[in-house]
Amino acid sequence: MSLSESEVRHVAMLARLALTDEEVASLQGDLNSILGHIDTIQQLDLASVPPTAHAIPVTNVTRADVVVPGLSHEAALMNAPAEQDGAFLIPQIVGGGDDA
Repeated sequence: MSLSESEVRHVAMLARLALTDEEVASLQGDLNSILGHIDTIQQLDLASVPPTAHAIPVTNVTRADVVVPGLSHEAALMNAPAEQDGAFLIPQIVGGGDDA
């Protein structure tokens, strides 16, 4: 199958592309080359090939979701710069000022 110049211009119009004559000629060759490759692929006998979602087997590479013990309360607060009533103490960053 080969595309004519008018068909290339029609496709360009559908894609809302303004093409020069040189661009139309260049794209005509490119599109005809692509269609030639598609024709080659369509000639392959794929009757014995089962349809697949992936070309190669896909395996899950994530680790198993296993519950493990976390940090103790004391270990979590060990390197905290400040602590109050068993929680991290941070400087107030919103409100509290008299600048309102």
